[in-house]
Amino acid sequence: MVGALFTEDGADAPERSRTLDNEVPSGAPSRAPDTIAGVAQRVSPSVVLIQGAGPEPGGNGSGFVIDDNHVVTNNHVAAAIEQRGIEVVYSDGHVSEATVVGAAPSSDLAVLQLLDPIDVEPLEFGDSDQVTVGDTVIAIGAPLGLEGTVTSGIISSLNRPVTVGEGRDEAYLNALQTDAAINPGNSGGPLVNEQGMVIGVNSAIATMGAAPGEQTGSIGLGFAIPSNKVSRMTDELIATGEAPHAVIGAVLDVHYQERGARIPEEGGSGTRGSILRDGPADRAGLRPGDVIIEFGGASVRDANQLITLIQSKEPGEQVDVVFERDGEPQDTTLTLGSSTE
Repeated sequence: MVGALFTEDGADAPERSRTLDNEVPSGAPSRAPDTIAGVAQRVSPSVVLIQGAGPEPGGNGSGFVIDDNHVVTNNHVAAAIEQRGIEVVYSDGHVSEATVVGAAPSSDLAVLQLLDPIDVEPLEFGDSDQVTVGDTVIAIGAPLGLEGTVTSGIISSLNRPVTVGEGRDEAYLNALQTDAAINPGNSGGPLVNEQGMVIGVNSAIATMGAAPGEQTGSIGLGFAIPSNKVSRMTDELIATGEAPHAVIGAVLDVHYQERGARIPEEGGSGTRGSILRDGPADRAGLRPGDVIIEFGGASVRDANQLITLIQSKEPGEQVDVVFERDGEPQDTTLTLGSSTE
């Protein structure tokens, strides 16, 4: 069971009223900057608790500062409390109201604008394409509302297909997998490398033994959205309020039990079977009944995995596709479309 990590319990920003140094607190023992303790000391002031507003704030997640007045978090964190009002709590206890600048539900990302920010050092994005299995990583966030919690581990796997949420807020992630302890409330917090650079945004965990709608704690299977995707999408969300994702213009059969992702025969208005007329798949020569078995060099196990692979790409990108038609393998090149088209 994979679960999102949220715990239930546009105007210009005003001048910042205070400063929070990303320095070791006076009297605290200092640690070498490349140790886990050293990284945690530098990064923690830029990590925030996100909660619903009101006399009894309920629900919480995590986020991190990326510039003077913007915070990155998960869409499922922001969406759950947006109607009540969003509060961002810094590590020193300062509280700022925040609004949603833009959200990308299909990628589980959101950007908040702080209305009363304080000066902290923004976190920088690292290159998630350079991450490899075995790399040391550090997760910082507010699991169960316990802000400033630091855990560490390694990257356990790359390109792990993960589905988060349901309905309109369902997100498909081509995730980094880590064994760093991640728990409900860590959602939206940073996963950083040994240099303190963000290489992922914590989004989900696999759990065991929970009843429907409930979550257990960490079993060493945590999943983070790769930083290269986060960086690109946050820029778009700040600039336009939305971040289109790549599409192939075809419906996929999520009930298909054999290897690959099958394009079903059924369709609707404006389609050829289940393929959008003159869409990317149609122009690439794909037809209803085809089974996609490779996408961009990656083997395709099922429809959910293919969706995560598609959304890990950018609109306009060309991708080599291998598919089976009547049991015979064929190949084509497909130019990805945009979800806004």
